[in-house]
Amino acid sequence: MTFIATLILAFGMSMDAFAAALGKGASLHRPNFKEALRTGLIFGVIEMLTPLIGWAIGLAASRYIMAWDHWVAFALLTVLGGRMIMEGFRQTADDPCEAPQRHGFMVLAMTAVATSLDALAVGVGLAFLQVNIVLTALTIGAATTIMATTGVMVGRFIGPIMGKWAEVLGGVVLISIGCTILSEHLGLFS
Repeated sequence: MTFIATLILAFGMSMDAFAAALGKGASLHRPNFKEALRTGLIFGVIEMLTPLIGWAIGLAASRYIMAWDHWVAFALLTVLGGRMIMEGFRQTADDPCEAPQRHGFMVLAMTAVATSLDALAVGVGLAFLQVNIVLTALTIGAATTIMATTGVMVGRFIGPIMGKWAEVLGGVVLISIGCTILSEHLGLFS
């Protein structure tokens, strides 16, 4: 696999992390670059580790992983998205619009895991190719860090415009990503 192909794969795999980070950034109160980078690094490290894990699992378990990874991603993203939507609707017009300054590590890690399960399956597929898995995983992690950090910073500007609806939008984005993953794996729109 050429370096250009690796870059295309890496940035392609980071698009769902970008969308999720966009929603996360929009639901925060003016996140600064440090918070965006923290989010980006959490997403990036998890996205880097999952193809390594998938590659290590290899042939023996590939059909079992690919049989349920889309269901796990769908369930996690739907639960997290639903939670965000409920929080957005809980805020009333009388409530001061106090968005959190940062998301907890576990919320970000669960979102990152849910958006990186496809990287696990890609890692299994890469076990069949002559690739430098460490370089490929590092490239995927770096691309995801860049995209998720950018997503939070773009979300910073969308959040104040949308107010309390930013969290609802973030939840809808997460659920949409989950539905897209599920429909792609089930072949509903192919």
